[in-house]
Amino acid sequence: MRKNRKNRNITVFFLLGVCVFIFFILNICIGSVRIALPDVARIFSGQESNETVTRILWDIRFPRATAVLILGGALSLAGYLLQTFFNNPIAGPFVLGISSGAKMVVALVMVFLMGRGIRVTSASMIFAAFIGAMLSMGFVLLMSHRIHNMSMLVVSGVMIGYICSAVTELVVTFADDADIVNLHNWSRGSFSGMTWESVKVMTVVVAATFLAVFLMSKPLGAYQLGDAYARNVGVNLQLLRVCIVIFSSILSACIVAFAGPISFVGIAVPQLVKKLLNTTEPILMIPACFVGGSAFCLFCDLLAKTILAPTELSISTVTAIFGAPVVLWIIKGRKA
Repeated sequence: MRKNRKNRNITVFFLLGVCVFIFFILNICIGSVRIALPDVARIFSGQESNETVTRILWDIRFPRATAVLILGGALSLAGYLLQTFFNNPIAGPFVLGISSGAKMVVALVMVFLMGRGIRVTSASMIFAAFIGAMLSMGFVLLMSHRIHNMSMLVVSGVMIGYICSAVTELVVTFADDADIVNLHNWSRGSFSGMTWESVKVMTVVVAATFLAVFLMSKPLGAYQLGDAYARNVGVNLQLLRVCIVIFSSILSACIVAFAGPISFVGIAVPQLVKKLLNTTEPILMIPACFVGGSAFCLFCDLLAKTILAPTELSISTVTAIFGAPVVLWIIKGRKA
């Protein structure tokens, strides 16, 4: 029995890894300019190649695909943490209004600081998004002490999201005409315009947060079995909850700062991964959610670029098409 379970886990991780690899390569090759796989191999090996094709690959597609891989995994992991914290399968950064809070503060920075020529670093953008995420998260936590019905808590999170989105739209009206289009595209969710500087910053932040979350695997497993059990095995519940809130907010902030709010990934992927692994053990779920989120977002970004090419869809449009049915399936399963 244990051997079969181990084989299943290995198979799931292998298949997820293969999906990440395939979708990553396809994202590099497919676009407005098709780059053949032999050309990609030639460029990576340092052989002489067309200068224009080389620049497209290294300066546009490679950093974008890398960012999708990192941020997709971060978004899925943030969703898993929130679902564990609230013990609710439809809890996620987007649904609870956390992404919208981060988006609101980032929009304020973009319009009133960057719009006036003040240089803002990538790290500063993440910090601004983190403040917004924590504000929304704080309100949700405040409501959770007053509302014990989880369905109503989710509704409260959705309302917070609407309020923050309304404020964001109001802020955008103060932007310069030249910046409105970029702000609008960012606010709908987009991986376009990624640079190596952005990739370096997000890699450091997400890698450090992932490591911290992975080290919490054992107390998270105890937390899932109930407060009483967790206390009996020596888990500091207050510290654990604070860590979950902070780490999920950091991950959400990193995503919003670079790609804007992206819907349904944080809800759908952890639930699908749980079904594939047939377990809730954090030591398996944490890396699997990350890899699964990377594969899912790479797939969705590929579709966003190609379905209506040369027009590019917002990433949230595509993630909603595949993620919303999963949420409906979750709700149906709970009702049953």
